[in-house]
Amino acid sequence: MNAVDYDVIVIGAGAAGMMCAAQAGQRGRKVLLIDHAAKIGERIRISGGGRCNFTNRSISADNFLSHNPHFARSALARYSQFDFIKLVERYGIAYHEKTLGQLFCDDSAQQIIAMLKSECDAGGVAWAQPCAVSSVAPIAEHGLRYQLATDQGEFRCQSLVVASGGLAIPKLGATPFGYKLAEQFSVPIIAPKPALVPLALDPATLAPLLALSGASLNVATRCDGQPGEFKEAMLITHRGLSGPAILQISSYWQMQAYGDAKKQPISIDLLVGVDAADWLAPHRHSKATLPNLLAERLPKRFAQAWCELHGWLKPLAEHAQKDLQAMSLALNNWSLSPSGTLGYAKAEVTLGGVDTRALSSKTMEVSATPGLYFIGEVVDITGWLGGYNFQWAWSSGWVAGQAA
Repeated sequence: MNAVDYDVIVIGAGAAGMMCAAQAGQRGRKVLLIDHAAKIGERIRISGGGRCNFTNRSISADNFLSHNPHFARSALARYSQFDFIKLVERYGIAYHEKTLGQLFCDDSAQQIIAMLKSECDAGGVAWAQPCAVSSVAPIAEHGLRYQLATDQGEFRCQSLVVASGGLAIPKLGATPFGYKLAEQFSVPIIAPKPALVPLALDPATLAPLLALSGASLNVATRCDGQPGEFKEAMLITHRGLSGPAILQISSYWQMQAYGDAKKQPISIDLLVGVDAADWLAPHRHSKATLPNLLAERLPKRFAQAWCELHGWLKPLAEHAQKDLQAMSLALNNWSLSPSGTLGYAKAEVTLGGVDTRALSSKTMEVSATPGLYFIGEVVDITGWLGGYNFQWAWSSGWVAGQAA
């Protein structure tokens, strides 16, 4: 059977892949979009509780982690959150803003998938799905550069865009395909790790907290090497810590482990916006206990268990000054050393990936390999929780779609 020729082939019909295919097609390119899954956009469908947190009103390169931190600026500037919001509005999709600038569909994430499908249709994009790619080989024939062998036959193209995603949420079909293809073409990889992921605690640390499983409280989390802090909810689980504040800091905690760096503890502020020493001072000589005082600000059962963990149960008047100092420090800077993460099955996204130093920030093309592009989560760009990773998908897909 003869190979079918295209100008552009995009591997991966997720957020980045559909955006790229639509843009390339609307430029007049003959485009084929390939995906090994039976359904398109599954990550979109399940996101935001089924309503898709499709972007954030406030986005800059500072909201992303990478070994090349300025790389994301170009794509984010050329196709911003406001550009995607205009697209959503053009399709009449109603949306609302939640905390911290997060934008969600009023109705369903399926509306975003349908919109992207319509954009692909407007560009005349052809689909091969489900379709497994068994090999990719470089060629030099009639202006074509790549030949793909698949279970639906052979395809050739001038430009090949890899939007195959990372390793997070394997039950939705995540595979290392993109990393293996990068290695085949000598494109360096930053070792992938789970990101935006719950953190595990060792048995000794976890034991006193097990009775609190399910308790949620607002905290601020910090970690060496990350800017500022994350003021959001923390959830105590039967395996460790979760909730938005923990998912956010987990990416930075994971980032420390690259190279020879030793992972530092995470810091949790239990009294957000309150100086614990000033708060305790008026009670220094009283019969009040720390558990009772804390119960005025935190869930009662958490306050009791946390104080038991530290042995701070007596009336404050009976505690030595060094105890008061230790209390103040721990309340504003509770230091915990996670034993690890709950892995890709519980991770929102993947940290690491295709090294951006091998790519053009303006086009996402591999500098040393003409016609080969990597976009979306497969690249070493990882956003915060709150719509940032979808915006990276839209932005990186859009710029590649203008060039491929």
